[in-house]
Amino acid sequence: MVVAPTLRTVVRRSPLGLGVLAGGDALDRPVRWVAVSELEDPTPFLEGGELVLTTGMRLDAGNAACYVERLVGREVAGLGFGVGLGHETIPGELVEAATRAGLPLLEVPRDIPFVAIGKAVSELLAAEQYDELSRAFAAQGRLTRAALRPEGPRAVIDRLARELGGWAILLDEAGAVRHAAGRGAAGAADDLGPELERLRKITGRGAPASAAFSSPREHVIVQPFGARRVRGFLAVGLGRPFTPVAHTVVNAAGSLLTLAVEHGREYLAAERRVRSAVLRLLLAGQVDAGCETLERLGERLPAGPLVAIVCAGEREAVLETAGDEFAAADGDADGGADGGADGDGVVLLVPAPRADAVAAALGEHGPVGVGDPADLDDLRTGLDQAYQALAGARRGAVPVMRFADLAGRGLLRLLDSDAAAAFSSALLAPLRRYGSRADLLESLRAYLDCNGHWDAAAQRLGVHRHTLRYRMRRVAELVGRDLDDPAARAELWIALAVAPGDGSAR
Repeated sequence: MVVAPTLRTVVRRSPLGLGVLAGGDALDRPVRWVAVSELEDPTPFLEGGELVLTTGMRLDAGNAACYVERLVGREVAGLGFGVGLGHETIPGELVEAATRAGLPLLEVPRDIPFVAIGKAVSELLAAEQYDELSRAFAAQGRLTRAALRPEGPRAVIDRLARELGGWAILLDEAGAVRHAAGRGAAGAADDLGPELERLRKITGRGAPASAAFSSPREHVIVQPFGARRVRGFLAVGLGRPFTPVAHTVVNAAGSLLTLAVEHGREYLAAERRVRSAVLRLLLAGQVDAGCETLERLGERLPAGPLVAIVCAGEREAVLETAGDEFAAADGDADGGADGGADGDGVVLLVPAPRADAVAAALGEHGPVGVGDPADLDDLRTGLDQAYQALAGARRGAVPVMRFADLAGRGLLRLLDSDAAAAFSSALLAPLRRYGSRADLLESLRAYLDCNGHWDAAAQRLGVHRHTLRYRMRRVAELVGRDLDDPAARAELWIALAVAPGDGSAR
């Protein structure tokens, strides 16, 4: 809606020579159009806000007051009376009625055609529309430049609050405040909960929606942003009603926030895919190719031995906590080579001096396994150790487990890693091929860890001891070993200990 010019602006157009005979205090009324009528009652053809022009052909002393009363009831902007045709001067009764009603009454000189007034108002309306569009475009340009700054969405919120002279708040999907700007923003955030909940319900049915509500002190707009799903909410508050320009600026800010969030997520997803590809190359022994690929992202692996860390917590939270460390989603790296449970893990390659601090931070999100320091050429071994440690963390229900702390590792270090892995693969192959292999492997592990005590092992697994006895008989049949034989149990313990991924991962 275009902001209409006021009667005062029309009167000041000197070529028109309009004189004010009544209602001088109401000249700030907006003029939305010009209507010419010689009817005694033109109100059925009016919408309100018009400057009515007449020569008074049907007006006289008897009907002047009723005529003014009808115009006031229709909420016209004012009355322009053309003299020199039906009346040489404006009838006194009409002037008195307009004065009593507070209706602006303008005298139109005889040599000024009504069409000239209509053209003048049209030009003013067009100018206001142009100014409105210019203000909107200028504000959009400033918002766009803000969106291109490093802080992106935060800069948009700051700019939006300054453009509108109010407050603006950026909220995430859950309604938590990510950034706020403008006076009163902090207090306003606490009142947005009900509106956000309502928007979630409406948007959840498939149609994007926004909300607008007002109080005696302020007017507020809340709208979601995001492309395929809601990524967050934008809330804006003003101490006055929103103008068309303000609505346009708010909508532009919402679009820029959508672009910034979606583009940022796509870039982040692409960067993570590249890191996963680099991890695949490193694990395959193609160190030079992996490092070269990473350099194309403007990154480098830290110098010196690296510690492989695996965290099984929620992926996004783990990657965020990883910060600038090299991190890749392991499910993207190799898809879980043996079909184990590592597809939801995150692998980090961290310089040895920082390994403990990083592992402790990751432990807040889920179990963590930490391998021994390893050179890039031996990264596969370090990662296998991390997965074995991760399995130990799960079994022991501890946040962080280091490979070096696993019981019996001193002995295992004396074994040739390739030969041990081959031995483990061959011995455990029948269990892996068995339909419920996870039950058998974990049951065997619990049985050995509990030194063959049925009740303790069954309690750890959460099964009845008779169920465990059945499983162990099945294990003995499949591997061809007598579980009462200490040597056989030692072989199975070693096979489980050196198995890639420790039976639950790689």
